[in-house]
Amino acid sequence: MLKQIGKGTAMKTGRLAAFLALALALAGCGGNGSSPSAGAGASGGTAAPESAAASPQAGRTELTVSAAASLTDALNEIKAAYEAGHPNVKLTFNFGGSGTLQQQIEQGAPADLFLSAADKNMQALVDKKLVEEDKTTELLQNELVVVVPAEGGSGVAGIADLAGADVKKVAIGIPDSVPAGSYAREALTNAGLWDKLQAKTVQAKDVRQVLQYVETGNADAGFVYRTDALTSQKVKVAFAVDPSAYTKIEYPIGIVKASKHAKEAEDLYNYLQSPEALDVFVKYGFSVPK
Repeated sequence: MLKQIGKGTAMKTGRLAAFLALALALAGCGGNGSSPSAGAGASGGTAAPESAAASPQAGRTELTVSAAASLTDALNEIKAAYEAGHPNVKLTFNFGGSGTLQQQIEQGAPADLFLSAADKNMQALVDKKLVEEDKTTELLQNELVVVVPAEGGSGVAGIADLAGADVKKVAIGIPDSVPAGSYAREALTNAGLWDKLQAKTVQAKDVRQVLQYVETGNADAGFVYRTDALTSQKVKVAFAVDPSAYTKIEYPIGIVKASKHAKEAEDLYNYLQSPEALDVFVKYGFSVPK
């Protein structure tokens, strides 16, 4: 009897050990933390959607636009609208004097579009076959004004007043690289003042720096575009320069031939000529060629 009990007990013990081994094995299979509900929320379930969501961001086409500094505010507003409507495109701007931007493109700096504040800078790139002539057009127009500090500005009402004793410094863009400076030199030359004002002239790298000089009191007056004057409450327009005294201010736009994103560049080129974009430019004081 004792032998039978011992044998039965041994059999039960063996079955229990086998059951425990099986239970442990099953637990080991689920040891990665996966379960029907966890599988949907664990790495296996979310990896694919996260990767899919990230791929459009990672695959965005970046377009570099070299643009005259006077276009800064308008283009930054357009950027937000354009990227919202084209989520796979990222716009990067390189603002500066048009002559400087022209030289950068000539030296191989990356750019997909060029927006100049003077035809001559665009034409130089066309002549060097860096921009296709049939991929350029006149986009905008502007006008030249003289600004003085909003408070305590000297009594400047016309171009002849710049030669007065009250005006110690007159800021203009570097004429050879900044179109606004070139237009200012034209106007001053036609007024017989260019040589007379050399001693008091302060030159700036672009039209926005001219504006800054007047805002900070480092210049008593400065030649800027009307669009720039409208962006600051620290200056006021003393007078508009006679438009017959300087070359008409035109802003051409062109697609850079070396662009690696020809289709996206052309899409942006066309968009900037659309009523939606032109309305933004007009809001900032530009005019549209008729």
